[in-house]
Amino acid sequence: MEEKKRIWRTFRKNKIAVVGMVMTIMVGLVAILAPVLSPYSPVDQDVLNQYDPPGGVHLFGTDNYGRDVMSRIIWASRISLTVGFFSVALGMFMGSLAGVIAGYAGGWVEGLIMRVVDIGLSFPTLVMGLVIMAVLGSGLDKLVIAIGIAMAPRFARIAHGPTLSIREESYIEAARAIGARPTRILLRHIVPNLLGEVLVMATLWIATAIRIEANLSFIGLGVSPPTPSWGNMVRAGVNHLIMAPWMSLLPGAAILITVLSFNMIGDGIRDIADPKLQG
Repeated sequence: MEEKKRIWRTFRKNKIAVVGMVMTIMVGLVAILAPVLSPYSPVDQDVLNQYDPPGGVHLFGTDNYGRDVMSRIIWASRISLTVGFFSVALGMFMGSLAGVIAGYAGGWVEGLIMRVVDIGLSFPTLVMGLVIMAVLGSGLDKLVIAIGIAMAPRFARIAHGPTLSIREESYIEAARAIGARPTRILLRHIVPNLLGEVLVMATLWIATAIRIEANLSFIGLGVSPPTPSWGNMVRAGVNHLIMAPWMSLLPGAAILITVLSFNMIGDGIRDIADPKLQG
């Protein structure tokens, strides 16, 4: 109980993190309540109302097909948050598993796994995601897989370091002495001790995953139209910036607000994880 109070007290002192948490909750509610909040269908076309400026019955205006921009932004929030959470979860699972196995096994197993990780780290996450999407093709499930694989090496590096020190602890030696299997040692003793640090980084990297999804959708390797995503909405509006700037600017603002809110929460989580602030 005292630990929970300390965590909340440290987080609450960081006003930026609190604002970020409020913003993130609002974005999450928009995604959850999309069927209720959306005034129109995100895919229905109305050629008689093309390029309607913001205001009136279309609060955010319409696009080149007469579709309501506000409705498309609201529904696109589901895509971005889905990709953000599930891709990070996939990357965390694969990367952490590889890092823990490498750290505990040592020897040639560690050398092989960590060299593969080093190769993955040598590529920017966006570039690796781009290459994987080029192989897999477009689609929401493939987008989650691509970003998850691209982020896995970073989680592997984070999990590997603590595992090297934890495996030398006396309670690990005691578990080996009584005949505990490696799987039991990993799941009962090593993973719980590094899970907190991995989860902290996972929270920070959700914003990165959302940004990568927008970038891939922008270049046509994300979610296929007419399904709305913030990235493909920005791309669709590029050719109409003079006539209808709201087509790109408003979904771009949605990306900015969402990424900023997660980064602001990350600032508070860093405070919680900082040993200097744990007193």
